[in-house]
Amino acid sequence: MRAPAPRYAANDGVIDAARAVLGPWLLDAREHVGEVALVVERANLVPAMIALRDTKGLEYQQLMEIAGVDYPERDERFEVVYCLLSLTRNHRLHVHVSTDEDKPVPSVTGLWPVAGWLEREVYDLYGVLFSGNSDLRRILTDYGFRGHPLRKDFPLTGYTELRYSEEEKRVVYEPVKLAQDFRNFDFQSPWEGAEYVLPGDEKGSQPQGKGAQTPASADAVKKADAAPDKVAPSQTAETKTTESPKQTGAGEPHPGNKAEGKPQDPDVVPGKGGGQNQ
Repeated sequence: MRAPAPRYAANDGVIDAARAVLGPWLLDAREHVGEVALVVERANLVPAMIALRDTKGLEYQQLMEIAGVDYPERDERFEVVYCLLSLTRNHRLHVHVSTDEDKPVPSVTGLWPVAGWLEREVYDLYGVLFSGNSDLRRILTDYGFRGHPLRKDFPLTGYTELRYSEEEKRVVYEPVKLAQDFRNFDFQSPWEGAEYVLPGDEKGSQPQGKGAQTPASADAVKKADAAPDKVAPSQTAETKTTESPKQTGAGEPHPGNKAEGKPQDPDVVPGKGGGQNQ
């Protein structure tokens, strides 16, 4: 087997066949990095999709995915991309439609029911509206979420955060509170070093407090690794030795066993008939 997966059909003739079928509905057609992309009028999206699905020689029967793209600099900042698959020809195609925050895109749920959930994802993350979708609700974000998180102008931190409150014994929503602001980087090489001081880096130039660890210098490391010098005679430890039993105290009774060390009045009261303590 020369390939671990079946090869897709070539792109030869696909753009010409699409131009012949779509006619004025096709605004642009291009082939890039081995993929064919068709830009279609938004108002004529549904008939264009029907033509791509039912025309012999094209036959893109299956809708695989709907993706959103945000270009804030454009007048119509959003692009909705439909990924189609031809099962009979083993070929893939992308259909692009442009829109903005207010103009809805015609829904293709009548052609592919799976588009219902896919259009909800694009609406949830980008805010693109789809006319004809009977259940256009959020599907990925939480209840009460504000904004659309995949827009380029949406803040990375969001607007609200949720946490579990021990006082209220439930999950609460509250505005985002950051311990410190995000740092702004200029994508300069870290080996060259930035020309400005980042917040928090000014602490490195301040003297260390009492008890703080001080990095060892190169000279100190060399001295520590060097062989130790001869110890001065005054610093030599004196070895303790015993030359006679008298110095060890061997044979002498314990101080507590001497007569003068015993109490005058014993604690034990003698009983009748005496005993082992008498």
